[in-house]
Amino acid sequence: MPANDLQSTARELVASNKGILAADESIPTIGKRFGSIGIESTEENRRAYRDMLLTTPGLGEFISGVILFDETIRQSASDGTPFPALLEKNGIIPGIKVDTGAKDLAFFPGEKVTEGLDGLRERYGEYKELGARFAKWRAVITIAEDTPSQFCIDANAHALARYAALAQEAGLVPIVEPEVLMDGDHSIGRCYGETQRTLTSVFRHLDEHRVQLDGMLLKTNMVVSGTEDANQASVTEVAAETLRCLEATVPLEVPGIVFLSGGQTDELATAHLNEMNARGKAPWVLSFSYGRALQAPALNAWKGDAANVDAGQSALYHRAKLNAAANAGRYSVEMESAA
Repeated sequence: MPANDLQSTARELVASNKGILAADESIPTIGKRFGSIGIESTEENRRAYRDMLLTTPGLGEFISGVILFDETIRQSASDGTPFPALLEKNGIIPGIKVDTGAKDLAFFPGEKVTEGLDGLRERYGEYKELGARFAKWRAVITIAEDTPSQFCIDANAHALARYAALAQEAGLVPIVEPEVLMDGDHSIGRCYGETQRTLTSVFRHLDEHRVQLDGMLLKTNMVVSGTEDANQASVTEVAAETLRCLEATVPLEVPGIVFLSGGQTDELATAHLNEMNARGKAPWVLSFSYGRALQAPALNAWKGDAANVDAGQSALYHRAKLNAAANAGRYSVEMESAA
């Protein structure tokens, strides 16, 4: 894909007041989510669930792209339309998760490195034929007393850069996702420091691998307090610290930053994004690429019952609409209960 096509797709993914739906849960992850509503994680149930999500009427008003899992990109809607074709028909760009998961980093207790580079060039070719136009790779960084080590950060940054370079070589826009996990009792200050250290390494490696920054997107965590920290930062503080960290690390050439929710509640993830955009000072588009924070209400409304498809779709549409409002800095808590 020519460079200008990569730029064009990247810009489409952060189009005004739209965000990305992450529907790329691995089979173990979606199994846990199905377990929470008491249904079995069979291939057909997974297909039916994704069918419910992706056929939501009007979804393209607020969703620019959907990240699919390997199984899902090969599946079809109930009417036989392949999911990638269905998305394109509705003005939504199909994407694909290409990493194979975070595995233990040898000799670095408590730390992970993401795998999946072997054979990736060939897999990209297949995913393009199936309709994918962008890709995603996630690295996880854990904060604890002795972690993260610089070696772990650099190992993951190197893998992210290799993935991104291969994606652009194949004509796919890479979403680069380094996630500093919010699990732990660390302060927002510690999260700031480790996020800054991580993003600095990521962009150094992207530069060394000659990745075209205006043809990629950054997906990262917000700077938040650890889940077990007794002093939880306010919405205002999270927005201010997140923007300060990004301004210190992210080159201006990057067209957009699509935040992950990282375990935040649906409402808090939306409120944090809104506060950042309400300030109106960021040099990049600030948007969302949420998984659970978009899907949870839909999953709970659907409950695996075909009779509840409309309810599930209404819940997804409403959540997507609220996050689109946050992209414009126009979200308010009162909108949560609006029809």
